[in-house]
This record gives sequence, C-alpha cells and structure tokens, in this order.
Amino acid sequence: MPLAPLKSPPGHLGRSLLAVPFVAAGFGSLLVLNVAQVASLLLVPFSRPAYRRFNAAIANLWWGGCVLTAEIVWGFRLVLTGDDVPEDENVLIVANHQQMPDITTLMTWARSKGRLGDLKFFVKHALKWVPGIGWGMQFLSCPFLRRDWTRDRRRVEQTFHTLVAERIPMWLVSFAEGTRVTEAKVEASNAWAREQGLATTRHVLLPRTKGFVATLDGLGDHLDAVYDVTIGYVDGVPTLWQFITGAVRRVHVHVRRFRLRDLPADADARKAWLLDLFYDKDALLDTYYRTGTFPDTVELAESVA
Repeated sequence: MPLAPLKSPPGHLGRSLLAVPFVAAGFGSLLVLNVAQVASLLLVPFSRPAYRRFNAAIANLWWGGCVLTAEIVWGFRLVLTGDDVPEDENVLIVANHQQMPDITTLMTWARSKGRLGDLKFFVKHALKWVPGIGWGMQFLSCPFLRRDWTRDRRRVEQTFHTLVAERIPMWLVSFAEGTRVTEAKVEASNAWAREQGLATTRHVLLPRTKGFVATLDGLGDHLDAVYDVTIGYVDGVPTLWQFITGAVRRVHVHVRRFRLRDLPADADARKAWLLDLFYDKDALLDTYYRTGTFPDTVELAESVA
C-alpha cells in the first residue's frame, strides 16, 4: 500500500513560525514577477524567442529561490540513483504522484541539471487564474487540463503546436496517474484493473495512457527522450507545508532514461509500454519501502546549492 503520511517531528511549531516570513516574501515577490511577465508581452511583436527566454529566466529565478531556501535553511538534499541524464534534451518526465512536494523535488533535480527554467507541468485548469503560480504558468506555455480529454484536446494540441513550432526548450512533467495516490485510490485502480484483465499494483495507480500517447504524438521529434522518475520519501509522505517548514531533509529519486526513438511507434504499443513502466515503478517502490534504497543502483550524488 502507499506510504503513510509523514508525522511532523518535534519543533514543528517553531519551524512554522520561522517559515511564515519566507512564505510571505515568496508570494509577494511572485506577484511582482507576474507584473514583469505581463510587461514581457511587449517583446512578442519584436522577438518571441526573447519573450520565451525572459519568462524562463523568471521561472528559474523564483523556483530557484524556493529550492535554495530549502537547501540553505533546512539542509534539504536529493539522493539520486539510476541514469545520469544529459542537460540538453527536450523530454517528457513521467513521475509518480504522492503529494505537492513531488513538484519541489523535481524542481530541485531540474536545477541540478541547469533546466529549472525549462520545466513545464500539466496543470489543473482551475489553477489557471490563481494569482502567482497560475498566472506565471500561463506565460510558460504549460498545458492546462480539465481531466476531460474531449474538452482538453484542442487546447492541449494548440499548446503542443506552440512548443514545437517555436522550438521551446522543455522538461515537461506528467503525473500520468492523474491524481495523488492514496490507499482508497489504489483499491479503485485495482478494481478497474481486474475488470480489464490487468495486473494490480500496491504503491501506484495505473496510468492514464490516452494523454501519454497524445503527448508523444503532439510533440513528435521535438522530444528527445522520456525520463521515468520514481520518488521515494523517507518515513512518510509530506504535505507541502511540512516541506516548507523543513520536516523533509532527504528524498530519494530514481531516474531511468528512454530515448524516444527506442519507444514503440504504434499507439496501442505505447499504451502497453506505459503500463509496463508503472508496473516497474511499483516494483521499485516496493523494494525501496522494504530496504530504504532503490535496487541495483549506485548513488550518483546529493544535490548541492
């Protein structure tokens, strides 16, 4: 079953009080950066690449501040295992989804590879108009989803067209399970799997394959690879506030790199490939929860500021 929620260690109240000014400063600075992003629209008639670079720099600045704060104030580090990926690829990242710190974990890893400003996420449509984060992601050409493919398809395809036509550098993150994993959701996923004659899982949900196939089709040769990322927490799955207040000091991240040209070209074969990927991910997490490490790997590094 999925890892239980993290219990806050002693000193949580003191750390919460310390975190408040950081959160206030972070949100205030984000609103200021939103204004700068709006002003960047003046660049569009003259140079769309300059407009893109400016907004990537804004993302790198603000997200980088979040990462550095966690590393410097709380001593947060990643333990990376698996494939050491190159720094110059356009990729689709397929990750398991447990809680909001999954995102800050991926940001920390992206920063270590010099790609933080190139991160893009599939985002819930409801967040599109939220001041700060939602506004900012609109300027990064993140795909916004309503979880209804018939309604999302045209909008997402337009976003893909923009990414490809303008050759925008990207690390596009997909939480292919479609939602955060819980014990109840695993049971529901397994009930559906039995109906379809598929194997069940213990720690992940079966992925939504339609969006994965559409993403590969829509981005085409603009993608170089798919990165399979498995996130393993220590002692329990933290909330975002627990992460912000320093209750999380280490997160294990296992990476597998698959060149796009090595993936099957047929849609049904790609769906089967993604299912197999999540069965492998389930096995990886099963070993991690039993041993405290991902199997058959050598620790690559701990992230540095």
